[in-house]
Amino acid sequence: MSDFPFLSVLTVAPLVGAVVVALLPRSRPTLAKQVAFGWSLLVLALSVVMWVTFQVGGDRFQFRESYPWIPNWGVNFTFAADGIALVMLMLIAVLVPLVILASWHDAESSKRSIPVYFALLLVLECTMIGVFAAADVFLFYVFFEVMLVPMYFLIGSYGGHQRQYAAVKFFLYSLVGGLFMLAAVIGLWVVGGKTFDWVALSQVDISTGAERWLFLGFFVAFAIKAPFFPFHTWLPDAGGAAPAGAAALLVGVLDKVGTFGILRYCLPLFPDAAQWFAPWALALAVIGIIYAALLAVGQNDLKRLVSYTSIAHFGFIGVGIFAFTTQAGTGAVLYMVNHGLATGLLFLVVGMLIARRGSALVSDFGGAGKLVPVLAGVLFFAGLASLALPGTAPFVSEFLVLIGTFTVNKPVAVIATLGIILAAAYVLWMVQRTTQGTLNPALTEIDGMKRDLNLREKVVVAPLIALILVLGFYPKPVTDVINPAIQATMQDVGRTDPAPSVDTVQEASR
Repeated sequence: MSDFPFLSVLTVAPLVGAVVVALLPRSRPTLAKQVAFGWSLLVLALSVVMWVTFQVGGDRFQFRESYPWIPNWGVNFTFAADGIALVMLMLIAVLVPLVILASWHDAESSKRSIPVYFALLLVLECTMIGVFAAADVFLFYVFFEVMLVPMYFLIGSYGGHQRQYAAVKFFLYSLVGGLFMLAAVIGLWVVGGKTFDWVALSQVDISTGAERWLFLGFFVAFAIKAPFFPFHTWLPDAGGAAPAGAAALLVGVLDKVGTFGILRYCLPLFPDAAQWFAPWALALAVIGIIYAALLAVGQNDLKRLVSYTSIAHFGFIGVGIFAFTTQAGTGAVLYMVNHGLATGLLFLVVGMLIARRGSALVSDFGGAGKLVPVLAGVLFFAGLASLALPGTAPFVSEFLVLIGTFTVNKPVAVIATLGIILAAAYVLWMVQRTTQGTLNPALTEIDGMKRDLNLREKVVVAPLIALILVLGFYPKPVTDVINPAIQATMQDVGRTDPAPSVDTVQEASR
């Protein structure tokens, strides 16, 4: 099975499914949903086989494929996956079927084509898989840009309040970032011997000045995509306007392209520049943790609140990346996975709550747990996972980031820890105002608030809850896959973990 073209098949399969779904008549919306869901399950099954086939401790990049595309420019359809890409591909494969199932009725109120909506979700899956699987810089750039198109239409055509404004803002921010990357890609091609192959480029010796400019071009694009402070302002608008399922993919997976890009391209290709810019990147990450958490506390819109929490979480990921330790780096990648699970669950549950109430405003709820106790309980669990409660998966990744950072940069680790306190504030405030306390009399008059989780919704949340708990107590299967890739990345940067001090050794021996 190691010779099977997993990555190209995984990339193309959702696109074929999208064409099939889009061609179904508008009069058969249920069939379109069923075909899209079934197709996403096939992608999940193939991804599981790929995960099992991956050899932990084997070659850094596996499942490599390369097909000529534009020979004169040195461009190829080259795919390969290391442990970092593999865990992100599995996250996509897990989330998309659940999002399709959770979005069963999302497009019905838009008066637009339901088959097209689910076809767009499959197109988005295709582009997300492609961007993580690409091992050719130009191919990565193409997927990076094309990925904007399905999300733009999901927000602009099927979103809620101010959807067109949010869609345009999302597209323009990402497009500007893409222009910075395009300039850097061209510059890299020139100084790298007219090739876009990642392996070849990683061995090129670049002058200090050129390396810093190229790093900056890639970093700005990835910082906007993630987003890091101060490039974050598009996310609350896009997350607030997007349908809940699309928002779960936007925050749970799409934004991870930014942090993945830093790990895959900025650090290995420009190691000296990465170390030179690291203090600035750490500063932006720490500011983002505190600033976004403070803004989240004051939000009255549920989806905007969750979006701001994600900006704070991306700050933790940034700290883990630029601490340049194996523990922090592994924690950062694990955080990318766990954040996708926890925030994906939170967005989906918030979407279920909003669909019942017909409003996303926290002030329109109050005591909802008395009417929908199971839904309220799942919201509470998702909130606790989001604030990294011990026993949930995000706690492990947050702990690794902080302990790995503390060994090399104590002030950054201490300041970042304040974000945990603020996270407890905004999560508990949200849960208290929406599901606890005195029942809002207006809720008793709304039919939707009289229906707790149905079977379809339970099927959506159950796998995510299970994964959050399992990875909270036993993350080893994932960290074993991540660790070799992070160690190789640290070697590319030329950084090693600090040796334990004499005092630490003596303390441990007592």
